[in-house]
Amino acid sequence: MTALLAFAAYLLGSISFALVASRAFGLADPRTYGSGNPGATNVLRTGNKLAAVFTLIGDALKGYVAVILARILLGDESLSSTLGSWILCGVVIAVFLGHLFPIFHGFKGGKGVATACGILFGINWVLGLATLSTWLIVAVFMRYSSLAALAAAVFGPMYFVFLFGFQPMGWALLVICLLLIWRHRSNIQNLMNGTESRIGSKKKASKDN
Repeated sequence: MTALLAFAAYLLGSISFALVASRAFGLADPRTYGSGNPGATNVLRTGNKLAAVFTLIGDALKGYVAVILARILLGDESLSSTLGSWILCGVVIAVFLGHLFPIFHGFKGGKGVATACGILFGINWVLGLATLSTWLIVAVFMRYSSLAALAAAVFGPMYFVFLFGFQPMGWALLVICLLLIWRHRSNIQNLMNGTESRIGSKKKASKDN
């Protein structure tokens, strides 16, 4: 059960909605322009807002759907038993790794912000809303998408512990947090150097969120 659910979650995570949207809207491959990152922010650089929204929603939904389907199949065990909790942790990490290292696209995926958000909403809507609010607050006041993503990544596991205590899922979210930070290492360097582009800026960043 664990292996099947994790493998199915990984395959679902491997679907790159940035590429799906680009092909559907007749746009160039997002890996060939801007930051080269197959994510909503880079797709937005084409000027096609609808394609960017499609990418954002699609990447978030795959994380959400993977968690919800696993919870349905596991039943009450996903929340009440230690075994069920660890199985759900495996699903969460698998769908996230699928986005970062998609088997369908040469293991070169996005940074996982939208997918992580979908995962959090699948676990609990309050958890998802709290983390999303953190992203929005930092993004609005600081105007750095990458900094907002990093703040949300750090606070996500903390919110989980605050809401539900120390449970296995907290460790899974910590893994996702560390992976998000690792994927944003170039953005961190840009932030330190003062070269990271702000939201709404016409200047192209070397890496996006």
